Amino acid sequence: MKILVADNVSEQGVAILRKEHDVDVKLKLSQEELIKIIPEYDALVVRSETKVRKPIIDVADKLKVIGRAGVGVDNIDVEAATQKGIIVLNAPEGNTIAATEHTVAMMLALARNIPDAHKSLKEGKWLRSQFMGVEMRGKTLGILGLGRIGSGVAKRALAMEMKVIGYDPYITEERANSMDIELAELEEVLTKADFLTFHLPLTPDTKYLLNKESFKKLKPGVRIVNCARGGVIDEAALAQAIEEGIVAGAAIDVFEKEPADPENPLFKLDKVVVTPHLGASTEEAQVGVAVDVAYGILVALRGEPVTTAVNIAAVPTSVMQVIKPYFTLAERMGCLAVHLADDRINGVTVEYNGEISEVDTKMLTTAVYVNAPAMAKARGVKTKEIKSKESAHFVNLITVRLHTAKGETTVSGTLFGKEDGRIVMLNGYRVDANPKGCILISPHMDKPGIIGQVGSVLGEHKINIDRMQVGHAAQAGTNIMVMGVGAEIPAAAMDKIKAIDGILGAKLVNFNAG
Repeated sequence: MKILVADNVSEQGVAILRKEHDVDVKLKLSQEELIKIIPEYDALVVRSETKVRKPIIDVADKLKVIGRAGVGVDNIDVEAATQKGIIVLNAPEGNTIAATEHTVAMMLALARNIPDAHKSLKEGKWLRSQFMGVEMRGKTLGILGLGRIGSGVAKRALAMEMKVIGYDPYITEERANSMDIELAELEEVLTKADFLTFHLPLTPDTKYLLNKESFKKLKPGVRIVNCARGGVIDEAALAQAIEEGIVAGAAIDVFEKEPADPENPLFKLDKVVVTPHLGASTEEAQVGVAVDVAYGILVALRGEPVTTAVNIAAVPTSVMQVIKPYFTLAERMGCLAVHLADDRINGVTVEYNGEISEVDTKMLTTAVYVNAPAMAKARGVKTKEIKSKESAHFVNLITVRLHTAKGETTVSGTLFGKEDGRIVMLNGYRVDANPKGCILISPHMDKPGIIGQVGSVLGEHKINIDRMQVGHAAQAGTNIMVMGVGAEIPAAAMDKIKAIDGILGAKLVNFNAG
């Protein structure tokens, strides 16, 4: 088979691939050049530079697998690949140590003013008093994202006698306790952390997680580190927070636009330490990710189970034809369920009823839980499938159950026709909701005037309502409002809606974000 290596990866990984297949190394291809040649290849290897978007995947008729020599796959359209039956795999452990150590190095450089002190001394100055630092010991480190790298940073921070608190909706209390990490909700981490470090992927939910509003919640004098993904922090808002004294300093390795714009406001601030995306830039890591992804590619091309797949395992064409129409629905059901869950998730169950239960549905289950199964296992989240040929009201029905300490969040969906995905149940309420665009979901008391008040609030903020329905529970007394809106609802409007007498809660889900 033919393999294309489109980014610069270690020769040791390329050599492994060449033992079994023909390999072409073609670097710095434009999107147009890649679209032209990709139809002849069975496998594609990239790092972060090459963007594998839908137009490329659409014409990749022979492509069976895309390998990312690294962890993050945000430069690959995973959904488009999944819908075409292409495996996307990564190297989740190859650069873990490198990224972990770089994060700790950035924290220490920030705490002790090392870059500025180095520069000053090189210029012949001896200005000890200008570079007074702070100790790590006794400080609270807030970690957002407790996967392999976040957990590794926690381990090293504890060795420096820091207190570690963390936020990760997909990690269990049991798993966190085993690592001596205190789990907390996002706002609690923001208000308590002396140092705040990010280890999250860039998703619609994490885009601008730190923004102009959330900076106001931070503990004054906090120091921020981001060696994860550009875009999880609003860089202009961070620069403003530093200038206003809310944030004492920042250490940033990743940027929303890379290569970073020389006019980035962070580059003009003395209290900011920056590096050009060096988190995985060690000799050991570059060999590690190349070797790991090479072995994953070989396994995938043999048609064997791929343990590092982030989307799917290989399945027969006949199965793909059955489950392909459900991919988008399954992914959006998972997104919706996570938004509606009121507590930390400790288990995910996906139920398949009807004809769909008779085929291999692992691909759909992975689409529901957007992280690969291995990531769920690392966080202690238990996932399982339940199948039954019986389906009371629909030919096929998929139900997602998120298990938390407070109970269950359930979302059920099916197809109307061949590919029109619809949500048909929300936490026991019967609905008929199209999961697209922005939707406002609000359970409320069954009494007159509530929907009109919500409409008035949206009207005040110039937000158009393009569709709406009220779902009823089996037991009388409460309903649920599912309202499609034309734009994001600002926080002030959401607060007004939640304050309406009779409203039992309100959640906004934007399926177009990111």
